[in-house]
Amino acid sequence: MYDLTGFQRDLLYVIAGEEEPHGLAIKEELEEYYEKEIHHGRLYPNLDTLVDKGLVEKGQRDRRTNFYTLTRRGRRELEARREWEAQYVDL
Repeated sequence: MYDLTGFQRDLLYVIAGEEEPHGLAIKEELEEYYEKEIHHGRLYPNLDTLVDKGLVEKGQRDRRTNFYTLTRRGRRELEARREWEAQYVDL
């Protein structure tokens, strides 16, 4: 998890918070959060990186639409990150 960009970590949080989101749903969530457009050329290569690292699994809903879910490893990494953050941030 330490080698991910902030954008990649945000992708993990969005994927964890949705039920098998597709790429455009993830894009819309991040655009709302960042308050700017997220280009496909940024989104999909970063999703592929998370798949390659074994943190996210990509499935196919139909011939045109993929969906994304966290792997067990992805969920463990996200939980470890939240525990680490909790040491420093007490809201």
